[in-house]
Amino acid sequence: MPISDSNKKPLIAVLDYGIGNLRSAQKGLQFVGADARLTNDIKLIAEADAVVLPGVGNFGACMTALREAGLEESVHAAIATSRPFLGICVGMQMLFESSEESPGVTGLGIVSGDIRWLPDGVQKPQMQWNQLKIIKQDELFSGLEQNPWMYFVHSLSVVPVNDSVVVANCNYGIDLVAAIRLNNIFATQFHPEKSATEGLKILQNFVATCGADRIATKV
Repeated sequence: MPISDSNKKPLIAVLDYGIGNLRSAQKGLQFVGADARLTNDIKLIAEADAVVLPGVGNFGACMTALREAGLEESVHAAIATSRPFLGICVGMQMLFESSEESPGVTGLGIVSGDIRWLPDGVQKPQMQWNQLKIIKQDELFSGLEQNPWMYFVHSLSVVPVNDSVVVANCNYGIDLVAAIRLNNIFATQFHPEKSATEGLKILQNFVATCGADRIATKV
């Protein structure tokens, strides 16, 4: 069972499936007060108060690595048990069904929609600070200004079937989805762990959700 003692730091499992710099997310969560552990231990993941899925690089490579590490079912189980779940960058994209980057590779299919290349006429990847437009108030943004700056590194963007999951956009040629929320699922296209004070505040807000009761559904 997840930790319930309020005097203990919440245990957050940062999924280690051997792709990219996953440790930066762990360090950011530790900095804001979590007992964050980079792990592929299925038992520890099942006992954690919350789960984080970071990701960088290629969608297909990340999905393949997650499956080869035997962690796909751990993702589904964490979400089904209503624990707070955070996807970061490609980790956000992996929650969807498919990506133009990797035809034939299925995503986790937890959120209906797909991943598409950034529009023609803009530099790919978007590798810069960009300003969020918060379009729906969410506890993830508690204590932030209305249009905080966050750091992005991506060449593709999520396109949900149901726009109701979108809580923030950014403009990069067109309005792109920057963050989504679906019950116990939070996900950001930007890197909060690399976004200075405002990004760390987002991680702190995520840590504060540990222990909240929610019901996960697919949209």
